[in-house]
Amino acid sequence: MLTGSSDDAAARAAESAEPADLRAAVPDPGAGAAAAASVAVAAGPRMPPGRDALRLRTALLVALAGGLSLAAAFPPAGVWPLAAVGPALLVVALWRRSFRGSMLVGLVFGAAFFLPMLTWMINVAWYVFAALAGGEALIFSVTAVTLRLLLNLRIWPAAVALWWVADEALRNRWPFGGFGWGRLAMSQAGKPTAGWVAIGGVPWLTFLVAAVAATLAWLIINPRPGSGRGLLAWRPRTGPAVALAVALAVTFGGALVPTGQAGAGASTATVAAIQGNVPHASSLAGVLRATTVTANHAAATEHLARQVAAGQRPAPDLVIWPENSTDIDPSLYAPVYQTISAAVQAINRPVLVGAVLDNPVRNAGQLWLPGRGPVAIYVKRKLVPFGEVIPFRGILSRFISLIKYQPRDFTPGGKAVVFRVGKIRLGDVICYEVSFDDLVQSEVSAGANLLAVQTNDASFEVDGQTGETLQQLDMARIRAVEFDRAVVVASTSGVSAIVMPDGSLSQTTGTWVQAELVAKVPLRTYRTLASRVGDWPEYVLTLAALVALAWALAVTVAGRRARERRGTPAAPVTPPA
Repeated sequence: MLTGSSDDAAARAAESAEPADLRAAVPDPGAGAAAAASVAVAAGPRMPPGRDALRLRTALLVALAGGLSLAAAFPPAGVWPLAAVGPALLVVALWRRSFRGSMLVGLVFGAAFFLPMLTWMINVAWYVFAALAGGEALIFSVTAVTLRLLLNLRIWPAAVALWWVADEALRNRWPFGGFGWGRLAMSQAGKPTAGWVAIGGVPWLTFLVAAVAATLAWLIINPRPGSGRGLLAWRPRTGPAVALAVALAVTFGGALVPTGQAGAGASTATVAAIQGNVPHASSLAGVLRATTVTANHAAATEHLARQVAAGQRPAPDLVIWPENSTDIDPSLYAPVYQTISAAVQAINRPVLVGAVLDNPVRNAGQLWLPGRGPVAIYVKRKLVPFGEVIPFRGILSRFISLIKYQPRDFTPGGKAVVFRVGKIRLGDVICYEVSFDDLVQSEVSAGANLLAVQTNDASFEVDGQTGETLQQLDMARIRAVEFDRAVVVASTSGVSAIVMPDGSLSQTTGTWVQAELVAKVPLRTYRTLASRVGDWPEYVLTLAALVALAWALAVTVAGRRARERRGTPAAPVTPPA
């Protein structure tokens, strides 16, 4: 044991105080049970670690490795099997920890996960990056205590998988409307596991990946408390091995789920995505930068028009520009209106333009028709906290300069909008919105047979960073499978792509280049099971997690009271074997 650790000191005290008759009463591991390690103190139900908890410093190193592993499951590294390894290491680090130790383990894991995954945020402002990643890590440290409580149950592997769904449901909604990055399912784009999102959506795939993690942790953890062999003194055990094999088989069974095939005889359309490219952050500013961005997208569209006229590329039925392809309201600034109108006239096709509109200020997708101008808009519904809307504006204005870059809060839209372009029924989500299940779901429910993701990644790609744009692209690929729809991703300077309904990439661009993508895509009307059941899988799994948590709390309190009556410290209980 290491000295100087309150966790380790408590562990030594618990071990020395435990009478021999309690040690003899430990159930046989073949009976299968989960750890319940809590003792009472005068201040309340604080749980000192059991004798077989890792030393605190070792546990923190394991938590660090787990968080880094989970971060590496997402782009740009994209080592997707680590999405199960990271959570498994978290369980190992939490095993028999005290409440205080669990919070510390959760904080280290959360910091090791969110800080590397969100490094691209530092390009906006270091304090924005620190606040987002640090805030998410702090929240994770608190919720880790509830995960620790669930390890007191006999069925803790199942409870751990449920907990991940509930934790992501919370993070996707709170605070400030939620933050959808870092969900386990979103690391699985293009992988054999991804097919499950067509059945139960993102929460169901998260549950399956977390089940693999939980059974892997069960296999790692030594089932013989007090044996003197240590927590990680592994020996072959049939039960955990079989459970892990079953979890892996079911999760990889996603490869057998039919995706991108339903309605194979559906009609098709040719679509184009325009990536105009933008000036780097320091090269231009203000109106000059904004008009240059619009001019770049107009130039790329006119280049495509010349190729179409020459017979080099097929004529698109619809052209999609990215978010912020004009930051100046075209209706209020004639030169911008004329630039866009000329490009639309040149291609002679409907163009969806990403525009910032005024009175009130809105982030919108604006459909332009040749000879008519803008005819319909979709207004972004989920605004980026501290980006498009500034909470606590009055207070923060005294401390940070962020306010001057966003002097007015954007106004959110209130409904799904489906653009009708011939046989195309286009559902649009803008950038950040692709991470929210209900927003994409609402576009499909409204009748969309094609989806678009308009995004502006330029602020996040400084110094060659690609994490944000690739993470967002993976979300779009998951959505394609989830709803059996082709997805057109149009970015100002990031990775633009045309994604087929099976999640495969038909065409992609590089970053910081001007490019035009043109491809024929199916127009699907089939509704996947995930589309029909909506949020119910998440609701049911989260409710089950809350029931398990209430059960775990009752077990913990009952054990504490029983030990108080006996006047004895916590006796270790074996996990499932």
